Amino acid sequence: MSFEVLLVGALVAGLGLFGLYRYVEPQLPDIAGLKDVRYQIPMSVYSRDGKLIAQFGEKKRSPVAIGDVPLDLAHAFIAAEDDRFYDHVGVDYQGILRAVLTFARTGEKRQGGSTITMQVARNFFLSSEKTFLRKVKEIMLAVRIDSELSKDQILELYLNKIYFGQHAYGIEAAAQVYYGKHVGELTLGEIAMIGGLPKAPSAFNPVANPERAQIRRNYVLRRMRKLRFISDEAYQKALNEPITARIHIRPIELDAPYIAEMVRAEMYQQYGEDAYESGYAVHTTIDSRAQLAAEAALQSGLREYDERHGYRKTKVHIDLKQIKTKPAWNQVLEAAGPAGDSVPALVLTANDTVAGLYTANQGELELSYEAVRWAKQFISVDVHGGAPRSVKEVLKPGDVVRIRKNAEGRWVLTQIPKVQGALVELDADSGALIAVAGGYDYRLSKFNRASQGQRQPGSGFKPVVYSAALDSGFTPASVVNDSPISFADPASPGGVWRPHNYSMKFGGPTPLREALAKSRNMVSIRLLRAVGLPKVIELAEKFGFNPDELPRSFTLALGSGTASPVRMAQAYAVFANGGYRVDPFLISRIETQSGRLLYQATPAVACMGCADGKSTANQAKRVISEEVHYMMNSMLQDVVRRGTAVKALELGRNDLAGKTGTTNQYRDAWFNGYVPGIVTVAWVGFDSYQSLGDKETGGQTALPIWIEFMKEMLRDVPERKFPQPAGIMNARVDPATGNRLPASIPGGIIEMVPRPSPQPDAGAGTYESGASIPEPSAETANDPLPESAPPEDEEIDTAPPVRPADTPKPMESLF
Repeated sequence: MSFEVLLVGALVAGLGLFGLYRYVEPQLPDIAGLKDVRYQIPMSVYSRDGKLIAQFGEKKRSPVAIGDVPLDLAHAFIAAEDDRFYDHVGVDYQGILRAVLTFARTGEKRQGGSTITMQVARNFFLSSEKTFLRKVKEIMLAVRIDSELSKDQILELYLNKIYFGQHAYGIEAAAQVYYGKHVGELTLGEIAMIGGLPKAPSAFNPVANPERAQIRRNYVLRRMRKLRFISDEAYQKALNEPITARIHIRPIELDAPYIAEMVRAEMYQQYGEDAYESGYAVHTTIDSRAQLAAEAALQSGLREYDERHGYRKTKVHIDLKQIKTKPAWNQVLEAAGPAGDSVPALVLTANDTVAGLYTANQGELELSYEAVRWAKQFISVDVHGGAPRSVKEVLKPGDVVRIRKNAEGRWVLTQIPKVQGALVELDADSGALIAVAGGYDYRLSKFNRASQGQRQPGSGFKPVVYSAALDSGFTPASVVNDSPISFADPASPGGVWRPHNYSMKFGGPTPLREALAKSRNMVSIRLLRAVGLPKVIELAEKFGFNPDELPRSFTLALGSGTASPVRMAQAYAVFANGGYRVDPFLISRIETQSGRLLYQATPAVACMGCADGKSTANQAKRVISEEVHYMMNSMLQDVVRRGTAVKALELGRNDLAGKTGTTNQYRDAWFNGYVPGIVTVAWVGFDSYQSLGDKETGGQTALPIWIEFMKEMLRDVPERKFPQPAGIMNARVDPATGNRLPASIPGGIIEMVPRPSPQPDAGAGTYESGASIPEPSAETANDPLPESAPPEDEEIDTAPPVRPADTPKPMESLF
């Protein structure tokens, strides 16, 4: 071949390469971003005491600075992927030439064509498609990267970006996922194992394919020895290391999925997909001890309700003659899965006194008659059969049932409750959510009844009506007639609505203190009419209620609106903090992956010691006066001391206060309770809005959950009391009228009343204590309830139930 032909060929090739360069170069991305890379790092959610609640994001990654990378680890990747890394200019032309010659000679693709720098170019900027044009772009980008970044910068990018399988990106994530260690703690054998993964993370996965992974590890070790990165002695020692890799996932330290989902939804709303990829550390207001206690109390209370209504025989049964091996039994039990504090078990044998069961983790165990004694046959929420006469009457061989450990540590029969509930604890001074249990078990139902459930509050709303009344001049001693009342209502039988008390009895003239303690419905209705709907709704809005969820009718006196347990906790915080409005919040602060503070909550805080006229920074707004608050707190304490929540006295404290609530047909059971500074709300009901059953009131069903939780949370917490305002005094009053008695008249009772003002405001429009309240007429009644009245302990539904699935509460309303 002549020189001229060679020269022309070279010129043509050169022009072709130049033309390719001019064509591709404008399409190349700017590599300046590599100098300030933002890796995709999952979001982590923590309790206020630093326990990990959840992580969100597909890619597990913890970037490591090149200075913190062990030298052996860097050498392992260089030996396995690019032994001329420190010598070439981003592209190893010798390696490419070797690969081309090998392919031409054997037809086999061999390693050598892709450098670490080229992999950086591909992973940061290019797609995974295998085309000639993409390869050209990769080569050109690699040369540019090598010219603008140092070798250490390039290696750091590579080690933090590369994929290692099991959703692990970067060497630190790989070390933690496969060995549960940081990179600085790895042995040489473990380093070589990780160093061999990028070539084929699935094929060389040491957990799924330990034999192939060992071959790849040994290859990396040989390469390291050949390149004199390690000694013969170290090489031999590493070869003898056993394969110990297994999946290590950072354990969730506080299993609180309802909390995790609340945070995820709020973060996604604020940051979009970036929330899952920017390594945010989200610190919540949740206290781990309180959260665990809340979930335990709720599960226990729901189970107790469920079991006292009878046993629903299992619908899962297997033929032990066909399925008779433990591996097969384990598959059946695994399908059932855990729920709450119960585990599935398979009945193997049963006679009159004992049953033999098998569980996946405990093996074989026995249940005595005492363990199944509670299991009366469930017929309906109001009817159940008698106690079983034997164990075999309840359990049959082949039944897949559920068992749990009781307080004495013994296994007993149980079942997954069909009823649901919620428990919320709130810091009354700031609005911080301390604990939120949104249902029996998140794995069974992800709907968060604490924040999203909209239920009628029943008599739990009455304190708002009473607060409006006290603000209008009533006192705890004011007497209101507890007698029948009726309203015109076309939707009611006979066109008339006749509310009544739970007991179907009426007490006649009744002091407000007594009426609230016993939850007298007629008194609440008359108070609402006397004060006026506009004033009550205006005050309810200040408490935190959504006015759109409150009916414009006298049924509001019985709690016919809707509210979530979180909303009820917010409302009762007014009574627990001295009369201030606080707003619930869950996220206290957000930090970036580098530790920079991104967000810090600055809630408005109740300040009992601050003068209302001299507002300080972040001081919460006062909702009710000191005097009204003090009287309401005393009246709500009487609900516990001698009213519908008297069971709470078992806690042995004098600072307990609150209000029960039960809606029409026993659809909802509430207890909204507090001590100064802390509010806790418990709710129980069916998602289907069916009845809980006869006499399943707030005091019977929800209060025990509240008591069990507060028993734990108030341990070693000293009692507190609110100081008596100067505007309140104790005076003798006539119990028949509620009026103060002059000094010349003996007798009466001692009751707190507002201290008379030396210059009363004639235009204040206050309601004279003891004055009679005009009876509402059919003409003045407004949108009455279509159903009969609720228990004396609570109120009535007004409209078709608002089902949670139809109207989920948006998360932004909580924060």
